[in-house]
Amino acid sequence: MSHSSVKKWGINLTLVALAAMQGLGLEAAQAATQTAVQAPACPAILNHSFDRLQDEKPQSLCQYTGKVVLVVNTASFCGFTSQYKGLETLNTQYKDRGLVVLGFPSNDFSQEKGSNKDIAAFCESTFGVKFPMFTKTQVTGDGAAPLFKQLTAQTGQKPRWNFHKYLIGRDGKVIEQYSSMTGPESKTLLSAIDTALKAKP
Repeated sequence: MSHSSVKKWGINLTLVALAAMQGLGLEAAQAATQTAVQAPACPAILNHSFDRLQDEKPQSLCQYTGKVVLVVNTASFCGFTSQYKGLETLNTQYKDRGLVVLGFPSNDFSQEKGSNKDIAAFCESTFGVKFPMFTKTQVTGDGAAPLFKQLTAQTGQKPRWNFHKYLIGRDGKVIEQYSSMTGPESKTLLSAIDTALKAKP
């Protein structure tokens, strides 16, 4: 018996064993295995969990694997707070092409002192925010969330103020960072997003 035949026989036996343990038919076990093989691995930059702003339930950022991700640290009482509207427009217009905006409220610059519940109510009632938002997060300094430490390390730039932006490609690599002065409607940002969306995972 050839090596390839032995290998194939071993795989089939494994599938049969899995099917027996899980009460599945062989075809179902084969389909599950094929799906697992095809599923892209979660990139390190997204291999984090944060609590959702609205209900504080843990959410894995791995669910955004293969998407173009715009990470933004936000605040409710800042001169740039109106950018929420543009960010929501971005998320709505490009989500079907694979973009997702992720908002991380932060009090690092002393402009987000409310509770998570207060922030959620403000974002929804004032700007109709629907894109994913997470609970208050430290984005600078030694206590910064690991995600922001990675973003800072890869770009050489920590958030200098609220509404700092990091663009991550479908491959999980950081493309660029943008200061608060670069708004959601910026041609530079829009061009980078469009290019990233056209790239294959």
